[in-house]
Amino acid sequence: MSTNKHLHWGIVGAGRIAHTFASDMRHVDNSQVYAVASRNLEDAREFARQYQIPVPLEGYQQLFDHPQVDAVYIATPHNLHYGQVREALLAGKHVLCEKPITVSAEQCEDLIALAKAQGLFLMEAMWTWFLPAIRKARQWVDEGRIGRILHIKADFGYPQPYDVNARTYNPQLAGGCLLDMGIYPLALNLLFKPAPYQSLSVDYHQAPNGVEDDVNWTLRYPDSVSSLGTSFRCRLPNWAFIIGDNGYIAIPDFFRASQASLYVLDQRVEHFEDNRLGSGFEFEIQAATEAIREGRLEAPGMPLSASLECQRQLQAILARIPGVPPK
Repeated sequence: MSTNKHLHWGIVGAGRIAHTFASDMRHVDNSQVYAVASRNLEDAREFARQYQIPVPLEGYQQLFDHPQVDAVYIATPHNLHYGQVREALLAGKHVLCEKPITVSAEQCEDLIALAKAQGLFLMEAMWTWFLPAIRKARQWVDEGRIGRILHIKADFGYPQPYDVNARTYNPQLAGGCLLDMGIYPLALNLLFKPAPYQSLSVDYHQAPNGVEDDVNWTLRYPDSVSSLGTSFRCRLPNWAFIIGDNGYIAIPDFFRASQASLYVLDQRVEHFEDNRLGSGFEFEIQAATEAIREGRLEAPGMPLSASLECQRQLQAILARIPGVPPK
């Protein structure tokens, strides 16, 4: 790592999610966005101008090779993640990669091994896990406030009209609602139920080209059941409920949660709201920054074992949808 006073980040890609990252960096200590790379130099220059980034670059390899860049944030579509993370690690950069980190468990395993061999930090940008409201919910569970978890219910869906040329429906670009939106309920469930599940059942609908556009799945454990869903066909409630034998936790818009409520029977006994200054990305960026500066290879709040398990569960769900194009 360079001797910079601040950790110097480089952003790979200049799309919507990259804008959120750059904007929220203003609320992170000991970090700055030093460079941004795009396939088009003018796009990189405009992005850099908007966020006062010193170095705009054309092409991603220039960013990976830049000596003043300590860590990179991969903000491109998920079908590109595997190759770009590999290139960044081979160039000696720490990596924070947008979710899903890869499109298969095999790719994820390869990146984990490479990061370890290179002695570099690697983390999937599952920002939901770092949100204060989600952490408060974890605290309530750990304190036994809702008793033993019996049910988890979570869904995430927004209408995405069918368009065979759109990224979301293009099988060559790993299209489909599971990787695009289903990663959120799947990851939330894993946060609260890390133990292996016993059985999996899947209900689904497929778009005309075979890509999954609506999926509901049930994970059964020895002592509980999780009911999860995602959809391109409709607006789902986008709530999460963690239900125990003594109470439950309700989290609206859980994927970007700013609040959570604790109930005993029908009585709300505690409510939490965060005081975020940005969009919520600042919490995961701060966690990654601190881990890198401390010399860690993983972030304590988002271990690579969790990313790998997410990939394995995604593959298990997809394997139960006949004829779905490979990701």
